[in-house]
Amino acid sequence: MLETNDQAAPEEQAKKSINILKVRDDHAPLQFEADGDKFRLQGAEASWLGSGEFGHKELRSRIEPWLTSLFQSEHLSLLAGSGLTHAVHRLAAGVGATGMEKLTLTNVQEKIDSAAEKAANSAGRNNANLEDQLRVANELLRGFEILDLDDRSALLRTELQAGMQDFAKSILSSEAGIATAEEASRELAFNTLVTFLMSFASRTGVRDRLNIFTTNYDRLIEAGAELAGLHLLDRFLGNLMPIFRSSRLDLDMHYNPPGIRGEPRYLEGVTRFTKLHGSVDWVQTDKDIRRIGLPFGAESIEPYLQAPGLGGATAHQLMIYPNAAKDRETADYPYVELFRDLAAAVCRPNSALVTYGYSFGDEHINRVIRDMLTIPSTHLVVISFDDPLGRIMQTYQELGRPSQISLLIGPALAGLSTLTEYYLPKAAIDKTTFRMSELLKQRWGTEQSVDQNPPDKDQLTDGESQL
Repeated sequence: MLETNDQAAPEEQAKKSINILKVRDDHAPLQFEADGDKFRLQGAEASWLGSGEFGHKELRSRIEPWLTSLFQSEHLSLLAGSGLTHAVHRLAAGVGATGMEKLTLTNVQEKIDSAAEKAANSAGRNNANLEDQLRVANELLRGFEILDLDDRSALLRTELQAGMQDFAKSILSSEAGIATAEEASRELAFNTLVTFLMSFASRTGVRDRLNIFTTNYDRLIEAGAELAGLHLLDRFLGNLMPIFRSSRLDLDMHYNPPGIRGEPRYLEGVTRFTKLHGSVDWVQTDKDIRRIGLPFGAESIEPYLQAPGLGGATAHQLMIYPNAAKDRETADYPYVELFRDLAAAVCRPNSALVTYGYSFGDEHINRVIRDMLTIPSTHLVVISFDDPLGRIMQTYQELGRPSQISLLIGPALAGLSTLTEYYLPKAAIDKTTFRMSELLKQRWGTEQSVDQNPPDKDQLTDGESQL
């Protein structure tokens, strides 16, 4: 998981934190300080804001129409980082999600830590984490096996298996923290998550399906989609233990309107879903990658690995492999398929990509984003609770395409409750909404003309009948 999250700022710190906003025709990011629900610009002034304090009302009138327009782009994708998990966990349990403990090894700890630090620095991260350690340890294990160092490889494999078990338990612990929270807080957290997801998924039928990508290993998005009634289309086919398929066709879900044959229409609430780094419930068997029936927030994964057909799989076969600074894993199966889906979804004209809780720490994802922005009609929206390491603003400067990038950074803009309440678009933009709007406009115009030049009764009937 990545570092950008709601865990980084307590309530007291959030009230005085600096927020960064850049939308629409802003030439440069605007910084403002929050004092409760009142905000004040720091430095440069904005033509759309008067002098002095302002609040959510002024920001909403600036942000919400802009996001509504972008969310109706021909192609829309959402990239969710660990910030989403931390935000929902904080709403449910009052604290951020469980962090990742460092890997403990016997004989090669110093060497692996040193190599992990070098890998983290080359990726632009200050400190190595468990993901870096696991990647280096897996490479070393492969080296031991090539050199036929059976004793050393057996010891390292055992310790790696224990490390992967602990890793899986930390992910399940975060899920359990949400699932077992006090009922009112849990309902609030899941309702906010559903509102967040539906703001993106509520697209008109003539638009391409929403694509959701995540770097997280937990199943929070899957749980929110179930509550929201969203159908997630991924590369897994089957019911009991779905199998990952490379030959993913452009599958979708349609329905036939009553009385109309041969004219199928898109079923609402369907989304394409890709977990770029794998998942805690993916297991590599002899030849296949399967998704096992692991309950959300289960205490342990071991009992579910003993099912027939898994071939005695251990925690080392879990497909929760870490990101690689040199993209090694992304060249291997199944990651090559997953990252191909990301590039195919965002690198096309009239495409909008929204990131939430992603700190731009994965260079292979950043490369796809850079390629996307070479297409002039694309747009990137970065929403993040904070930027503690400065990677978001550094990437913004390096990309060099400010007119194609919008920024909403800081708790006053990107806190999950605040975001869904004030700034995200309405979660139901459909023909009925537009029809009602046009009807109200016409009736309002008709009422205005009654005092001056009352219309003929037949004209009024004909005018309204056109709706």
